[in-house]
Amino acid sequence: MTKTVLIISPHPDDETLGAGGVIAKYAAQGDRVFVLTVSGHLPPLYKKESYEITVNEAKEAYKILGVADFEFLDIPATQVGNEPVHILNRKICDAVDKLKPEVVLCPYPDRHIDHRVIFDSAMVATRPVKSGLNIKLIAAYETLSETHWNAPHIEPNFTPNWVVDISNYFDVKKKALTCYESQVSESDGPRSLLAIESLATFRGTQAGFRYGEAFHVIRMTT
Repeated sequence: MTKTVLIISPHPDDETLGAGGVIAKYAAQGDRVFVLTVSGHLPPLYKKESYEITVNEAKEAYKILGVADFEFLDIPATQVGNEPVHILNRKICDAVDKLKPEVVLCPYPDRHIDHRVIFDSAMVATRPVKSGLNIKLIAAYETLSETHWNAPHIEPNFTPNWVVDISNYFDVKKKALTCYESQVSESDGPRSLLAIESLATFRGTQAGFRYGEAFHVIRMTT
């Protein structure tokens, strides 16, 4: 039986960095994958042209991953917290109400303030009431350049309790990430292809796979 999978992404590229292999895996088995991108490189901190570049990059990445359905909420990056809480919650709740997903993947509350705020709203939107009763799995993904910069023991550390085998889909993830030319580098930096492959290799070795993606399961029902 096919499933509906909702990926809540703070910014264009987070969905592929954190869950690109899993997205490709779900799509390949016929599940419907919907990406909700909450924020992006918009004024006043960025030029509108920068946002349009990342949105176009995202759409190209989605084609490679097999994502046909998506929405951009167009909230300026780093200013998600300026949205009234009830309005942000409502926007994410609307996606849950519309899609009635069985699986929801959201960002881990890490160094980036947008990730933290969006995580909180995701927890509200996925409560086990009304449309949330349909959700069988909620898990948080890690995002290179943000999740691993939390202060150890002072802030929550990403400690995965679910690793997905993406060995057959890592090349798809890597190809999708190359679409984000404005965000991902070839050889160095926390979002480099080298770092991405290193993390996938490490997560894979934790569970006996060639390549893996790790998640923290928040709620799972059977």
